[in-house]
Amino acid sequence: MAKVVSAPHALPRWAVTIANGAMCGSAAIFLGGGPIVVFIAFLAGAAIHRVQLLLSRLRLPGFYVQVAGGFVASAFAVAVKATGVGVDPSLVITSNIIMLLAGIGLMGALQDALTGFYVTATARILEAVLYTAGIIAGVSGGLGIAAMLGIEVGYVEPGRAGWEGIPLLALGAALCAAAFAVCVYSPWRVVIPVAVIALAAAVLDRVISNLALARPWGAAAAALLIGLVAYSVAGRVKVPPLVIIVPAITPLLPGLAIYRGLSLVMQGTQASTADGLLALMTAAAVATALASGVILGEWIAQPLKREARRLETRLAGPASSARSVRGAAASSGDGERRRQ
Repeated sequence: MAKVVSAPHALPRWAVTIANGAMCGSAAIFLGGGPIVVFIAFLAGAAIHRVQLLLSRLRLPGFYVQVAGGFVASAFAVAVKATGVGVDPSLVITSNIIMLLAGIGLMGALQDALTGFYVTATARILEAVLYTAGIIAGVSGGLGIAAMLGIEVGYVEPGRAGWEGIPLLALGAALCAAAFAVCVYSPWRVVIPVAVIALAAAVLDRVISNLALARPWGAAAAALLIGLVAYSVAGRVKVPPLVIIVPAITPLLPGLAIYRGLSLVMQGTQASTADGLLALMTAAAVATALASGVILGEWIAQPLKREARRLETRLAGPASSARSVRGAAASSGDGERRRQ
């Protein structure tokens, strides 16, 4: 354990910073942003990572680190508004805070609950809510300072922008998952499989959503696909399945719904509270669908993989026997020639 903890990272910090920027930029692609938004999201993601890295080295609690990240994200949106570029601030904020959102924490908490670890699940749900509240505080603080300076950004609603068509959705999801895999120091050999799995899962999610089914059903089907494929791919690239599952499922996480729900609830009006609770319930349903789909996929993949190995062994049996006979004959022939 000491060797694992003290082992150096496989990539330098600047490479991870670029990967964080690439993750935010690719998120802007599948959220419907244009080239300007993609570029701003890339810069903001890199800046947020450096700020959070500095604060983490100072041992600042995670809540305050999230506040700082949300403040930097809002600062980029305010700067864009001040320059008059003509980009929707909501879309800028949405693309910037992708790396801060607590969708993975909520999905992991529900996965713990589904597998019987209720104390851990409760703690992780509280952590997800607290971290998301930190983002809201940081974003609102940045917008408040901008209003004091005379820069009116207006009402910001992250998640308002709709997803683009399937081609851009697939491209953005694949790039986002691959960049996140690099961010968490995954081996290079898993980056392409993660991108392909995320692409297929995002397309499946969109196709099911286009069939007028509820979003949790699409999320569940996509997560089932990720769990099934990741278990087999993990054995081939020699990594634990979690190394593939977590990055591949990142584009499907309901972090934006969590943010939108909490921000609407904090407005305090009756209509906003109702909309916020609905968004939070949707986020919980999607997170439950993702967690249950991944667990079910892994559960189904295990016996399938065992049966595939048995079938491969049976099919390889006659061939290996023939090779053994030919090898024995060749060896006896060589021995006879040496004796002569």
